[in-house]
Amino acid sequence: MLQDIPTPTLREASRCVLETERLLLRRPTLADVKAIARLANDRRIAENTRRLPHPYLQDHAVDFVRGIANRQQETAFLIEQNHTPIGMVGVDWREPAQPELGYWLGVEYWGQGFATEAARAAIDFTFEEFDIDILKSGARVANPASRNVLEKCGFQWNGVELHRFQALGSSTPVDTFRLTRGIWASLKRWSHSTRRAR
Repeated sequence: MLQDIPTPTLREASRCVLETERLLLRRPTLADVKAIARLANDRRIAENTRRLPHPYLQDHAVDFVRGIANRQQETAFLIEQNHTPIGMVGVDWREPAQPELGYWLGVEYWGQGFATEAARAAIDFTFEEFDIDILKSGARVANPASRNVLEKCGFQWNGVELHRFQALGSSTPVDTFRLTRGIWASLKRWSHSTRRAR
């Protein structure tokens, strides 16, 4: 019976590979650090992502990859298009009752629908594999493109909060959003992402 199937742990979940129409999402490895550092080392990305420093060096990417391999507070996927890394998407589990979706793409991949496609795959995975009722996310008030991604994924605006951004060295207004399991279920037909064990 379904209730007898155990929910995967975060460590098990991070070994999954998600596939969408154009993208493959997989766990990043140390072999990916050069590509991650090259993509993330852009002030435009860091200024819109709370935890990315600028400049973003290979040492930061090594620490990130090792950190997600060793801690169970984050489910992270490297986003690839045609075997080329283009960004990251993941879920932060520091608040287990309300995990938080986050994502970023290399600047050359903006405006092509990749963020929405990757976010939807991560959202589907999270609601399908974990017993949560709400997934939250946020976008800087000055970042309407990210807000559009969240709205296309079914997130509903929840208010404005101040959040600290490492690259800015200060706090800035963030539109907060939430997606409930019920809304997600009603929108589920949005993609045909699949998952395979690796």
